[in-house]
Amino acid sequence: MSNTPRRIPGDDLGRGAPGVAARGRGPNRQGEEPSQQDDTAPSAGWGAARSVLKVLARTREPANGPKAVMKMNHENGGFDCPGCAWPDDIKGLHLDVCENGIKHVTWEMTHKKAGREFFAAHTVTELSGWSDFALEDQGRLAEPMVYDPATDKYVPIGWQDAFDLVGTALRGLASPDEAAFYTSGRLSNEATFLYQLWAREFGTNNLPDCSNMCHEASGRALQASLGTGKGTCDIKDWEEADLLIVMGVNAATNAPRMLTALAEAYRRGVQIVHVNPLVEAASRRTIVPHEFGAMAAFRPTDTGTMDVQVRIGGDLALLRGVAKAVLEAAEDDPSVLDREFIDVHSAGFDAYRELVRRTEWADLVRQSAIDEEQIRKLARAYLRSDRTIISWCLGLTQQDHGVDTVREIVNLLMLRGNIGREGAGPSPVRGHSNVQGNRTCGIDHRPTPQFLDVLDEVCQIDAPRAHGLDTVHTIKAMGEGKVKVFVALGGNFALATPDTDATDAGLRNTELTVQVSTKLNRSHLAHGRRALILPCLGRTEHDMQASGEQGVSVEDGMSMVHISYGMRHPVSPDLKSECAILAGMARATLPASHTPWESYTADYDRIRDTMARVLPGFEDFNRRVREPLGFRIAQPARDRVFLTASGRAEFHESPLPDVVPPEGRLVLSTMRSHDQFNTTIYSDNDRYRGVKNLRTLLFMNREDMAARGLGELDLIDITSHARDGSTRSVYGYHVVAYDIPRGSVAGYMPELNILCGLGDYSAQSDQPLTKHQLVSVTASG
Repeated sequence: MSNTPRRIPGDDLGRGAPGVAARGRGPNRQGEEPSQQDDTAPSAGWGAARSVLKVLARTREPANGPKAVMKMNHENGGFDCPGCAWPDDIKGLHLDVCENGIKHVTWEMTHKKAGREFFAAHTVTELSGWSDFALEDQGRLAEPMVYDPATDKYVPIGWQDAFDLVGTALRGLASPDEAAFYTSGRLSNEATFLYQLWAREFGTNNLPDCSNMCHEASGRALQASLGTGKGTCDIKDWEEADLLIVMGVNAATNAPRMLTALAEAYRRGVQIVHVNPLVEAASRRTIVPHEFGAMAAFRPTDTGTMDVQVRIGGDLALLRGVAKAVLEAAEDDPSVLDREFIDVHSAGFDAYRELVRRTEWADLVRQSAIDEEQIRKLARAYLRSDRTIISWCLGLTQQDHGVDTVREIVNLLMLRGNIGREGAGPSPVRGHSNVQGNRTCGIDHRPTPQFLDVLDEVCQIDAPRAHGLDTVHTIKAMGEGKVKVFVALGGNFALATPDTDATDAGLRNTELTVQVSTKLNRSHLAHGRRALILPCLGRTEHDMQASGEQGVSVEDGMSMVHISYGMRHPVSPDLKSECAILAGMARATLPASHTPWESYTADYDRIRDTMARVLPGFEDFNRRVREPLGFRIAQPARDRVFLTASGRAEFHESPLPDVVPPEGRLVLSTMRSHDQFNTTIYSDNDRYRGVKNLRTLLFMNREDMAARGLGELDLIDITSHARDGSTRSVYGYHVVAYDIPRGSVAGYMPELNILCGLGDYSAQSDQPLTKHQLVSVTASG
């Protein structure tokens, strides 16, 4: 990579379109000028209702959209929609739905279809110049397609021919490790298990997934500290906590159903602390839509009692400051520490206490950008609480020291015994509906020997033991020609990844790309020399197989496993289920395999029977998953059984990182807008941040703006500075004044993913540093 700033590909929505030069952003696609104003309206409430009505009108699903969400959430007692992984209401509330859930389901239920007529009318080169909104807006993919290089178009292909193409390409590789198998969080547990079984029977652990980009740091930290890769809390714990500390997340956008839990907690008198560089909508007030009296009276409920605006990357320093205040208090009153937990259930306390003692308050204040008194105020809230939950999301994990930060969360909880106790514990906020289930069911490029031993015995295969490639290293390997076949189950890999130019080039350098998808997206256009689009059923659609209608399960962010059944006819008769597509590709790849791929497709109960023999916690899977609300996977750490090398919960000594940017530089964090689900953009508006008709922007502290001579909505250029000395730039963005600490700036993904160099990933987790980028900002020339 040269040191010359590169110009971001652009389009009329400000989202990447390879081959189209960047230009300054003016009016959006409706010809409306961008604007920004203070918006302190309560989250959810009537704003959410109006937004949902607009989406339903646009997609022509005013009845089926809400009907689908209601049925999918609550048939058989409760099921998460295909959106976020927040758990169902255990009280059986039949209106526990949210704005984003309805948007997500309705987006899938569109009446539009992209079939052979559409692809015959447009070359891939032409489609590459379309906006990402326009691509997805063509509707559901209707039949399998193969790329024809002679015409630069996708053309129809039969399902068996498509499977044979995949099988021939994989069998022709010099090594199974020349293939990579990616999955997003949309894949069901059953399909996940088949996917990893296919890859491992083929002979590789190259199983990159979306966790590599989001919560890998959480899993590694919790595994090291507690012997589990998951949080220990369930939704009932949230109902019994005295203190909730929510870090690095805007629940109003990322997990809207959490707003119900926050509102109920506030009414119980719970202290709710939001730690975030931006004061987000979820930390202020909400009107829960299913609380009809509050809606009718426009009566909001507070969702926070304290905001702590830490600098980007300063969370570890803040947590250590709280621990320092707690340990200082223990010098006068030893009872503030839970000595029984520390002495009986933990290891490493003395060394950790000495590390905290040596850390100077001046360093903690400088690194966190929080004054000592505010840190002590948070510590006093912690000391008053008997049951504390600390919850976090990508604002902590997508940083260079994300693993250390999550381990510091566990350190702080352990000081007062807030592990393995009701109403207390670590509680990561997962994103997509089954991102946690994917890892549970085997999508892991670093599988444990214990898992592989059981898989080999039950499934009669010989799985490889060497670690495979994660997302970042898969992109690198594609670019170097070492990965020649890339298979993706869901997601939009070309847009969701860091260094999108490098990802685009890597995909184009492969022999074959296979995308199993519901809608057209950028990843279908950044393709290999041969390419397949294989359309699958959506979660809203009936899945009919030889034994009858099938249900599939997911695991929510608190380890509850639920089953769901579609409620509408498939949009096209040429669609296949994820399980059927995987089994078809697997059989074509492994024609002599003894794995009963066809039998698994005919009846998913057979998949679950095998899973029950392989996966701890899935015993008696078929019966338990059909119970109302499903079942919860056992968490040993919740019972203070710690599967670590010492058999105890481990205190961790992390060095305090220097996160203060050099003079003239800023630290960038990417994030979602409110009207967005992962890489799917519903509009150019961000209601909770007061932005209209604009996505190509940067939120900046007013003093930082003044130091650069910038005014509201001025055009700016943003340049990132990678570790290897290379730079990447975007041009013609708008600067928006916002309440954010000096030295910190924020903007939207996926537009700004291009600024994160492929070499800028955490040595602790291998996660891209999309929330920890060093940048400079100048007025556009």
